Amino acid sequence: MSSRGDTTLWILQRASAAVLALCVAVHLFTIVYAVRGGLSAAEILGRTRGNHAWFVFYAVFVLAVAVHAPIGLRAVAAEWLGWRGRSRDVCAFMFSALLAWMGMRAILAVFA
Repeated sequence: MSSRGDTTLWILQRASAAVLALCVAVHLFTIVYAVRGGLSAAEILGRTRGNHAWFVFYAVFVLAVAVHAPIGLRAVAAEWLGWRGRSRDVCAFMFSALLAWMGMRAILAVFA
């Protein structure tokens, strides 16, 4: 990939890291708040099912993971394994698609 492409991936990974930091903080705060409030898992699911705001939040969370993790693994594959070229990029893209698919499937199972 060109240096311009590498720069774009670097920016995407940093931006997705910022989104992930916010999402993880909100997710953990919400869990602690709900559990301390005495809510059970069934009650939490009952409150989130059909809630469009939580659906959008977790969809953003999943998409940030699907961007962030494959870019990092791509870099690790280059540094540790010396894996470069198109096959590495295709593999990273396929991993990204798999993460997005699995994550969205989980979200739809909870919120549909």
